Amino acid sequence: MLVVIFLKRSYLGYTTLANLLLTGIIADYTLAFLNGFVKAPTYLIRIILLLSGLGLMCLAASLYFTAALGVSAYDAIALISADKYRALPFKYHRIITDGFCVTIGLIFGATVGIGTLITAFFMWPMIQWFNNHISEPLLR
Repeated sequence: MLVVIFLKRSYLGYTTLANLLLTGIIADYTLAFLNGFVKAPTYLIRIILLLSGLGLMCLAASLYFTAALGVSAYDAIALISADKYRALPFKYHRIITDGFCVTIGLIFGATVGIGTLITAFFMWPMIQWFNNHISEPLLR
């Protein structure tokens, strides 16, 4: 957050604070709900939940970026990088940022599954699809 404050404070806003304070709480309650709802998920149920979660996450991220009310410090890093190095489209800045964070996680012993890899390398193209077909048309 401090890096973003010094480099590009304009990326911070209302949703920065909401993201900082609510993301973990909402994730914990959602996990508790799903664990109570789906006791012993089969492989098929896990794939359905993964794809549903990725779709909802990408739609939510698209709406969140398009609203332009601030972004998380993590999201701001890719935006700042894209502002500085314009020759590369933003989606690649985001994929590089996500890939870097996954690599750091691996170095420090994090578990990386298929959902992590899909999110790291394909989330932004999916968000862009939602931007083009849902979020940006809502602004018009």
